[in-house]
Amino acid sequence: MFTGIVEELGTVAAVVDQGDAIRLTIEAGTVLEGTGLGDSIAVNGCCLTVSELGDGRWTADLMQETLDKTSLAGVAPGDRVNLERAVTVDKRLGGHIVQGHVDGVGEVISRAPSEHWDVVTVSLPSHLSRYLVDKGSITVDGVSLTVVEAGEDSFTVSLIPETLARTTLGSRRPGDRVNLEADVIAKHVEKLLGAYPAAQSLRPTDEEE
Repeated sequence: MFTGIVEELGTVAAVVDQGDAIRLTIEAGTVLEGTGLGDSIAVNGCCLTVSELGDGRWTADLMQETLDKTSLAGVAPGDRVNLERAVTVDKRLGGHIVQGHVDGVGEVISRAPSEHWDVVTVSLPSHLSRYLVDKGSITVDGVSLTVVEAGEDSFTVSLIPETLARTTLGSRRPGDRVNLEADVIAKHVEKLLGAYPAAQSLRPTDEEE
């Protein structure tokens, strides 16, 4: 489990194509402190397992499922990535509960810079729209953000200077793909409501999805 508070920006050092998988090596510093083989690190919001550790580097294996369902399929050496270690019981929950399980991939539609923040609009896969509400939580490339306005096929967020400086969202441009994870609490509530007949009418039909 994670909190969506990025600890550092890492740099992709190597990508080894294995046909139906890749081995991804990332240069990092902070997230390697106290980290051992088998530990979890979120990369752009995707939970990965540490399979190798080196001097200022770590490696993870990404299966085809991960490549099919996240934006990590397109990473290349030199790319910056958001990194966060799994949360510990003594850590403050500065963002919200994040699993590191990507629900879908969106695309930056537009960004409007202002003096103190940027307003960014991101496309939203239709099956995720029911989980978003104004002022609710969404994870974008591993960053816990508050939804400003939730639409049927897009949403907007405001990025403060700290987020712009310390995460990849400061350099994302229209057309860039980003990993999205909806609030897990909303998903649990939906499932629990499904157990009550009166709530069935609230669930989307297959056609609506």
